Formats: sequence, C-alpha cells, structure tokens
Amino acid sequence: MSNLHNENKHYNKIVLAYSGGLDTSVLIPWLKEHYGNCEVIAVSGNVGQGTELDGLEEKALATGASKLYVEDLTDTFVDDFIVPSIKAGASYEKYLLGTSFARPIIAKRIVEIAKAEGADAICHGCTGKGNDQVRFELAIKAFAPDMDIIAPWRFWELDSREKEIEYA
Repeated sequence: MSNLHNENKHYNKIVLAYSGGLDTSVLIPWLKEHYGNCEVIAVSGNVGQGTELDGLEEKALATGASKLYVEDLTDTFVDDFIVPSIKAGASYEKYLLGTSFARPIIAKRIVEIAKAEGADAICHGCTGKGNDQVRFELAIKAFAPDMDIIAPWRFWELDSREKEIEYA
C-alpha cells in the first residue's frame, strides 16, 4: 500500500483515529515528537459503545491533541451496516461482525474531517492483531487515495504495553 509511514517526513497536521485507550493516548505526543511538532487532531466515532466515550475530550486534550471530534455515527451504522449484515446472516465463527464492519464508517468520517482540516496524514493505532489495520487503511485509501497513512504498530519502538506505559 502506498503512502505509508515515512519517518523522515514532516507533517503540519495529522488526524488520529482515537479510542482513548493506551495505544492512541501515547500516540498523540509520540506523533508530535516524530513528525515535526505537528498538530494532532483526534477523532472518535460513536457507533453505540456507550460510556466508553465519557471523558474522552479531556483525555485527548491533556495528552496534546488540539481538539477532539466525537462523531455520532450510530444511525448510519445501524441503517447501513448492522441491519444489512443481520439480514445477510454475516458472522464469523458464530460472532456478528460488529467491530470489523464499524471500521469503514469510522474511516470514512475520519477522512472527511482530515480533508476539512487540511491534514497531511491520518494515523491509526491498530495493532497487528486481527485485520483492523487493513480495514482502516483500505477504507481510508478508498476515500482519500493520496492521503498518507501512519501505522506506528508496524515500526515504532513502543511495541508492548509495558513500553507504552513507561513512555507515558
């Protein structure tokens, strides 16, 4: 996939797919350190996860984000993804595909915000577990083929929770 990580590149503005967990929280200062003290804008997609989003803005700003968008995607997620998936009987090993099919709608909104904000790149904190990196990146490329994508779990030195906690 083209336009992936270039550690020698300087960015003015990066939009980060932000969950508020350890991975994406340490990514905010890490991105600033490694990409020329860039502005980091955090974006979270509300697809019905409830109280997980409580306190997210305070956390994002405290770790260095310039702002946080919390986008309510629940109606679109239900109408365009959940209902058709249930009608189709979409499952994997008897589990509904909730996490996997939430990624494209979140990625689409992140791209829209990145374009509106004039961002140079989009970053996600997906680890190598599962296919989340692929889901996010393919959706990003579908909506913004020329947008750079930073996927730190492929190359960064913070390759364990212990190292992330120490860094934090």
